[in-house]
Amino acid sequence: MSSSIKSGPAAPRAGAGRATSVFILTLLAVEFLDELVFGVREAAWPLVRDDLRLTYTQVGLVLSVPPLAGNLAEPFLGVLGDVWRRRALVLAGGAAYAAGTLLVGLSPNFALLLAASVLSNPASGAFVGLSQATLMDLEPARREQNMARWALSGSAANSIGPAVVGACVWAGVSWRWGFLSAGALMLLSLAAVWRQPFETAAAAREVARTRVALAEGLRGALRALRRREVLRWLVLLEVGNFTYDILRGFLALYFVDVVGVGVERAALAVAVWTWVGLAGDFALVPVLERVRGLSYLRVSTAAVLLLFPAMLLAEGFIMKLALLGLLGMANAGWYAILKARLYEELPGRSGTALTLGNVFGLAGDMLPLALGAFAEAWGLGAMMWVLAAGPALLLSGLLSAPAGSGRAPR
Repeated sequence: MSSSIKSGPAAPRAGAGRATSVFILTLLAVEFLDELVFGVREAAWPLVRDDLRLTYTQVGLVLSVPPLAGNLAEPFLGVLGDVWRRRALVLAGGAAYAAGTLLVGLSPNFALLLAASVLSNPASGAFVGLSQATLMDLEPARREQNMARWALSGSAANSIGPAVVGACVWAGVSWRWGFLSAGALMLLSLAAVWRQPFETAAAAREVARTRVALAEGLRGALRALRRREVLRWLVLLEVGNFTYDILRGFLALYFVDVVGVGVERAALAVAVWTWVGLAGDFALVPVLERVRGLSYLRVSTAAVLLLFPAMLLAEGFIMKLALLGLLGMANAGWYAILKARLYEELPGRSGTALTLGNVFGLAGDMLPLALGAFAEAWGLGAMMWVLAAGPALLLSGLLSAPAGSGRAPR
């Protein structure tokens, strides 16, 4: 790829430290709102399922089809974010994401729920994905630490999501209010985003040659996809998700349908998962100042290999809850470190890193649908055991990674 389409905002001028800090906080707020929506949805699944009379297969479709649509659109958004006006893409994505979130809260049936979710996902790629890419461009030498802060912001929002659902149940109002409130907050966040530049260095030079630059960027992404280390982190991001976002998508349903507890206790289980994960993400920020991310991942993945089967085999709600909390602590930081490694393999091309993640995630997007169909045929309890393959594959990939992979702590 020619140097003319390198990504990343210009280095902050002297005396602009405060403006940079505000910019970083704005980016973290975008992730906060995204994960707030996600946290509300994961805790509300039993309520949504009963209200709209969904089957496991339909739940799987809502978990699979929107990410599939997003990953078909986002490769172009990622590369375009490297070579064109990133700010315009972020603002348009934020407006569409807010609209989709509000429509989820207004959906009267499965078809409209699916349509609203499909609208939200590609919009999230522009709004949230390009915000993450911009954060990675701001301080290249501290990608792991900033990704840990990004994950911490998301975990904080996730810890609030189940509380929002619990508050709706306690107040006797519909689950829909959680999505309507999150959508309204997202609209407010656009005012803060509007004041930020979000531009890449390439944007100032390439607006007149966008088509050429986009084609060249896509060719560069395909070349990067052939690199072994790039492929390694793309694969590990997908398998690491088995006991992370995919597990979280089915967690409330597991506690209601398999463990046999009520919606309130299921929301508590999701809350414990997210609150402990929040504590883990908070602790991870200083840990990464002293320990290599790769070393941390190997230890934590080995712990999850023991804790996840133990949680599935445990008897009683309290024991399962305790093991779930330990599991949430053990897998804290997986996404942050793995994604930072991918960005590190593609310095100056953060949008390209997003593009490759979207392309490679197409197969992973179908996994929740396959798992939903499996649960429909064999039961949700049996399906949960399939997820145990994730940490096993992740540990295998981490053990074969070069010893020098990653930056030494500072």
